[in-house]
Amino acid sequence: MASESPRDRTVVVSAPGKVLLAGGYIVLDRKHTGLVFGLSARIHVLAQQIRTSEGVHLSEIVVQSPQFLNATWRYGYHLVENGGGIKVTQLQSGTPVEPNHFVETTLNYVLSYIAEVDKSQASHGFTPVSLLVLADNDYYSKPKHHRAGERPSSSSSAEDAAHLPPATPLSDPGPQTHHHPHPHPQQQQQHQQPAESETKPARPRFRHFGTTLGDAHKTGLGSSAAIVSALTAALLSHYLPPSAAFDLATPQGKRVLHNLAQVAHCSAQGKIGSGFDVASAVYGSCLYRRFSPALLGAATLPGHGEAGFAAALAGLVNDDDSDREDGAGRKWDCEVRKDRVGLPAGVAIRMCDVDCGTQTVGMVKKVHEWRDANPGLAARAYEGLQGRVDELAQVLKEGKVDEIGRVMGPVREIMRTLGRDCGVPIEPESQEAMLDGLEKVEGVLGSVVPGAGGYDAAAVVMRDDAETEKRVKGFLRQWSMQHEIQVRLMKVRGETEGVRREDVGDFKLWIS
Repeated sequence: MASESPRDRTVVVSAPGKVLLAGGYIVLDRKHTGLVFGLSARIHVLAQQIRTSEGVHLSEIVVQSPQFLNATWRYGYHLVENGGGIKVTQLQSGTPVEPNHFVETTLNYVLSYIAEVDKSQASHGFTPVSLLVLADNDYYSKPKHHRAGERPSSSSSAEDAAHLPPATPLSDPGPQTHHHPHPHPQQQQQHQQPAESETKPARPRFRHFGTTLGDAHKTGLGSSAAIVSALTAALLSHYLPPSAAFDLATPQGKRVLHNLAQVAHCSAQGKIGSGFDVASAVYGSCLYRRFSPALLGAATLPGHGEAGFAAALAGLVNDDDSDREDGAGRKWDCEVRKDRVGLPAGVAIRMCDVDCGTQTVGMVKKVHEWRDANPGLAARAYEGLQGRVDELAQVLKEGKVDEIGRVMGPVREIMRTLGRDCGVPIEPESQEAMLDGLEKVEGVLGSVVPGAGGYDAAAVVMRDDAETEKRVKGFLRQWSMQHEIQVRLMKVRGETEGVRREDVGDFKLWIS
């Protein structure tokens, strides 16, 4: 039987966002763990070959994010000498497009890995591929179209979506490719159902945000890790047949994906983070202990483009030093404990968007400076928080609903104290007041400013019923009016599943 070619492998892969419910800051230390939940908000990547006319050869990779303005990136690529890997170069034509560092870095690392493990890709070149990135709506704050003097509302507005610019259609990658654009699926649906859409437009699954990607307001759900993980999985699934090298459905496939996405994400960030966000994007909800930072140091992995990079990358990702089936001897020493995490029936983790993101890099730096200057005090604070992380994981896993608030309260208190000691707004006064009020709403079991804190989306553990949701939305609507800031309960909720293949048929309107 002939082997499956990339032409036949149109794939859609999605990866979830994350919420670090407990364990902010301590998750950066291998002595400690963080309790992280995957979220129902997902980043989807559709990979399909760019069709060309017979005899036409195209060496191009096109990445498109049609929910934003001016968001199509075209890349050429070449093989770097001395085993330096694959280097992509952004191609400019017409209106200049700002570079997308996370996408470009991911392409560099993933294509270098593929070319190293499948030498035919390096010798014959990659078939041209179109990568369509679609984000569930909750990753970004809703576009504002309020008139002067109009109060913000926490309720969802279908009219907002109807008046936004149409999403960019799949563009023609160039006249030489004979790759014909087609309308955005929302436009197709509007033409098919004009009577209903004029009366009450349906909320689009993937709304257009009416802005460039750089100007969009993130809600703090881990979009960069989800994009890198989904893009990596889509490229591996598209170019490497399951029978030969990669199968996302297997533990080995997820391990390769996790390792490669961690390396690419750290490189794109310009720092070696804890990796909990990539781990949850790949594996879903878990109790996470980070990998040793030295794993990604220069002694282990040369820089991209340097001699020997591709072979070292493949060895690191495949963990070639492992000498036993149980993983003993592996370089990757992170721990992903899915068996320690669960949610009680009838309980949901929901997120509140306060439309005001936080740059956490400066906050982390200040916390680390305080930790280094006060090692004894920091050790006690970190150990205290670790105890609450373990207790909260156990309470949720064992379904002890009545104890959730008792455990989450001390998590907030420890984080507030840490913020005061370090001089950083881990739980700012405005967030503290809002969460204090929210916890008085019937059906709310506990709340927290997740992760590193600040003004990112707040997490709420609440009863999963319509009446509780109605009361919470009502409280947030009143809070928004009284404090002149838009706060809303997002549709996103905690879930346990990580990266997955999606049914291509569900995305047929996006396939050219």
